[in-house]
Amino acid sequence: MTAILYSFRRCPYAIRARLAIASADVQVELREILLRDKPAAFLEASPSATVPCLVSISGVLDESLDVMTWALGQSDPEGLLQMPEAGHDLIERFDGPFKRALDLTKYAVRHPESDPEATRAEAMEILAGLEDQLTEGWLFGAHPTLADLATLPFVRQFANIDKSRFDSEVTPHVSAWLETFLSSDRLAFVMKKNPVWAEGDAPLLFP
Repeated sequence: MTAILYSFRRCPYAIRARLAIASADVQVELREILLRDKPAAFLEASPSATVPCLVSISGVLDESLDVMTWALGQSDPEGLLQMPEAGHDLIERFDGPFKRALDLTKYAVRHPESDPEATRAEAMEILAGLEDQLTEGWLFGAHPTLADLATLPFVRQFANIDKSRFDSEVTPHVSAWLETFLSSDRLAFVMKKNPVWAEGDAPLLFP
């Protein structure tokens, strides 16, 4: 059975899952869905009703990091899993405090009790803390690791809230790190537009 990946193109969690699957070159059936109109097959498969959701012969994974390690555990030609324990701590920081600050800034209208300037400053402070770590281009040296691919989709989302302001305020190495990702073939590949899946469609294989 070819594993099935339910995905939404712009979701940063789904982006990082697709990045890992593409790096591993582990073929899945990609099913692009709309979050405002979730298909019944997806809702039956995903306990959390969130993307990404991977359905394989071994069961269901609906946490993006689990999907990443599932793919890279089968094939890791770039050595993305070869990172220190600090990489996992960094991913937790981005999945927790950074993502919280991102959401409160991006969706400020939904959170009138929060100050978007304060939460923006929190996110920028977390990013500035990476500056000295990025002197070789990536978080842990001259090559990307799981930590880079797991965090950059969120940095991209945060930067796009106000890209011109971000570019004027971000530190140089963080800027270069993000721009390398934004201009990469890997991001362009996983961000290709695909038709929304419907029951009965022919399988769309990825990568």
